[in-house]
Amino acid sequence: MTCSLPVVVTGLGCLSGAGMNLDENLKNLFSGCRYPGAPIRFSTDHPVVYPVLELRDEFKLPLDEEQLIYARTGQLALAAALEALTAAGYDEASLRGKRVGVCIGTTVGCALNCDDFYRDYKAGKNPGMSIIERYLRSNPAAVIARQLKLNGPVQTVVNACASGTDAIGLGATWLRAGACDLVISGGADELSRVTYAGFSSLMITDTSPCKPFDVNRKGLNLGEGAGIVILERGDRVDKLRMRGRVLGYGSACDAHHLTAPRPDGAGLKAALAEALRMADISAGQIAFINAHGTGTPENDRIEGRVLHEVLPGVPFLSTKGYTGHTLGAAGAIEAVYTLACLERGEVPANIGFAELDPEIPVAPVTANTSFSGHVGLSQSLAFGGNNAVLILAAGGS
Repeated sequence: MTCSLPVVVTGLGCLSGAGMNLDENLKNLFSGCRYPGAPIRFSTDHPVVYPVLELRDEFKLPLDEEQLIYARTGQLALAAALEALTAAGYDEASLRGKRVGVCIGTTVGCALNCDDFYRDYKAGKNPGMSIIERYLRSNPAAVIARQLKLNGPVQTVVNACASGTDAIGLGATWLRAGACDLVISGGADELSRVTYAGFSSLMITDTSPCKPFDVNRKGLNLGEGAGIVILERGDRVDKLRMRGRVLGYGSACDAHHLTAPRPDGAGLKAALAEALRMADISAGQIAFINAHGTGTPENDRIEGRVLHEVLPGVPFLSTKGYTGHTLGAAGAIEAVYTLACLERGEVPANIGFAELDPEIPVAPVTANTSFSGHVGLSQSLAFGGNNAVLILAAGGS
């Protein structure tokens, strides 16, 4: 089914291990710079140190003492939302009188940074309730809505590593249904000790900087950050304010395995087909693909085969070598990158790739690459077999 009501993007915001704002992210992506290192905000007794991509600087938010209790995920989401709103020409006062929705994806959010409380409780101590109070106040979508005094629908999407992609797709659906005038949508996730230890136990983390799609890939690097887009109805926005358009969205589940994608990629193929149907375009109109590309053996092999089958010859890359895998924020950060690349007419190199895997019939771009066309695709493959795809277009094209 096609959707006649256009949904446009008027603002972009992003912070990650690649940069503290969108401009800094893009500078490092197109310069081939990445900054993996040992975790600095927490420690473990694991004998192996796995590199992560944490934010390299702290960020400042207009919060009072009571609001500083928000957990890091909520603060990441708010920081990216404020950047995106500023880019779209909005401040808190200019949102008054509009029905503004908030739809944010996350995976663990702040929940797994409560382990000090549980450790003390199990040891027979009487820990204070401040950590629990922080947790209860830190739903990332609610943090944005509360801080900006918004009155539209508020939803946090928790759908593993497809969460940020799904949140943007859902936000676009709200606009098409007439539920909102504007939607602040995207994803956010912070690093935590439990997440780090959990992925280590799955044995899918690399001890060196990750190498998406390379034959010698050994796993992912974790990261943190947030990506936010401002979505508005295209019939109510001046063309000069349009940064991009959401043409299509598809979501499908493999229902195959807790962590591994289905070997034939059926769920991803279904999500791709649905997104193409909604966008009412052919595969040949896609200029480039921002792939999920975690650097894990199974994901990259199955994803690469699906791309070869469904979107043959279309240039693709993974940006996770620059950001790490930011879990619930990943799809949103990658959607922001996709829109920014459409504006530039260029994509960055798939950093870390050096040698073709004979089990993957295609290779990502290995240098900054210009493209023709105005449509890009961003896709996410998540634990639980969740697959989500966004088809995005440049400006008011």
